[in-house]
Amino acid sequence: MVFPSEQEQIEKFEKDHVAQHYFEVLRTLISKKSVFAQQVGLKEVANYLGEIFKRVGAEVEIDESYTAPFVMAHFKSSRPDAKTLIFYNHYDTVPADGDQIWTDDPFTLSVRNGFMYGRGVDDDKGHITARLSALRKYMQHHDDLPVNISFIMEGAEESASMDLDKYLEKHADKLRGADLLVWEQGTKNALEQLEISGGNKGIVTFDAKVKSADVDIHSSYGGVVESAPWYLLQALSSLRTADSRILVEGLYEDVQEPNERELALVDTYAQRNPEEISRIYGLELPLLQEDRAAFLKRFFFEPALNIEGIQSGYQGQGVKTILPAEASAKLEVRLVPGLEPHDVLEKIRKQLDKNGFDKVELYYTLGEMSYRSDMSASAILNVIELAKKFYPQGVSVLPTTAGTGPMHTVFDALEVPMVAFGLGNANSRDHGGDENVRIADYYTHIELVEELIRSYE
Repeated sequence: MVFPSEQEQIEKFEKDHVAQHYFEVLRTLISKKSVFAQQVGLKEVANYLGEIFKRVGAEVEIDESYTAPFVMAHFKSSRPDAKTLIFYNHYDTVPADGDQIWTDDPFTLSVRNGFMYGRGVDDDKGHITARLSALRKYMQHHDDLPVNISFIMEGAEESASMDLDKYLEKHADKLRGADLLVWEQGTKNALEQLEISGGNKGIVTFDAKVKSADVDIHSSYGGVVESAPWYLLQALSSLRTADSRILVEGLYEDVQEPNERELALVDTYAQRNPEEISRIYGLELPLLQEDRAAFLKRFFFEPALNIEGIQSGYQGQGVKTILPAEASAKLEVRLVPGLEPHDVLEKIRKQLDKNGFDKVELYYTLGEMSYRSDMSASAILNVIELAKKFYPQGVSVLPTTAGTGPMHTVFDALEVPMVAFGLGNANSRDHGGDENVRIADYYTHIELVEELIRSYE
């Protein structure tokens, strides 16, 4: 099989009137800042998307009764036996913070050396316009769709998909029983294989706080007075071994172990290995797992307790000899199937009490369950076979990713097979400066999604 070169894909993209039209839509979308965490631009972007979908004949529902509006667009086939294909996407992005390094304005779509740059170009606005381009390209040459197509677009994905469960419960009757749901995004790995995955880890995030006195105390009392940061550090250290095993009673008893096929898929396709991680991130500390099999099992299938940040005391210029009265930390546990966010936090609370650290106060901030698809579902196998026609290096099939998203929420409501694949690359820098996608990858995703639609004929 002969595959087009990257330059040939770029030239096809530049000559494709449909793709160019929605490239301009993407330009507008990126210019419209939509950040849930800052409550900026959500209604404006939701209404803009509604108009874009209405113009091409979709039945559009915009529900503004939630903090971030939901947009649903339906394209109906006239076939009485037509199946349903769902695309789940989100129009919110993370902020483009001042500590991120951007070559150009993050809210201006820029093109350089075969790449598109801008906040949301990969996560996730670019996926919306690419998938709509694919649908429109199919409809250019056909009077009818072979499959019903629905787009679900939310505006709070980057903040744990607030209200998604309530929204899907309201609309479950019209969406349940679909043939397939294509997840928000995906990427190619370092070997240029398209990653096709069927799940993600869950998460529970929480704050831990300690107050040891009414005021900071002179550090001369350090030998007789306990300080908040020492107390908090000892408490957190009691929850994890040096090699990252979580020391919380009953936690691992609830973990759903991967089956042999899931382990085999990861062993065959996962491109993450100890040496690569050390090289990419320039690690100065030793890895917690250096054996590849143990590394992959820990990465994909086991929970992890992480400290996101610690704050206490004086960090200014010079010296300030005090025993800080307050200390706090932001923490998370990356969850796997079998673990429920609130239950995990309750177990941590009990463990801290048992360990003698009852003065640590815990505050739940957000949580999402984990999910793993059955990668042998016929609709997912169809995607895998179709993708092989478009990616010269082949595909990498993974039962789950180590990231987090609301897959469990969606499956719980709709009971539909779900698969993730997309237009990102191994260095797309989602959530960071110079977020990017290759133009060739963007266009190849359009072609694959159009072929997916055609496969329902």
